[in-house]
Amino acid sequence: MIGECMSNSVELLGRLGTRVSQKELPSGDIATIFAVVVDRPAADQVGKTKVDTLPCQTFRVSVAKRVLTLEPGTRVMCTGVLRRRFWKTAGGLGSALEVEVRTLKRAL
Repeated sequence: MIGECMSNSVELLGRLGTRVSQKELPSGDIATIFAVVVDRPAADQVGKTKVDTLPCQTFRVSVAKRVLTLEPGTRVMCTGVLRRRFWKTAGGLGSALEVEVRTLKRAL
């Protein structure tokens, strides 16, 4: 029963970060990498930190085409899932959480 309630769904409303890049993976897939900057509510602000910059990537051509045409700072709404990515480093195993974006549109 508990498994039926589990979900991995992310919805972000924020601004497109300053850089969008693309990277070809060994599989031949193209990852489009960008960030979405989300304002923190005043009650959640700690010190001078007023925003969260969330790393995002997509493998969907339609999303990549759209995000590559937008200017940094453009308000966007995106949906996707949270993924943990792992890789080997000289010091051991590295990992990061990212939003794998499935839809992206300009927000008003």
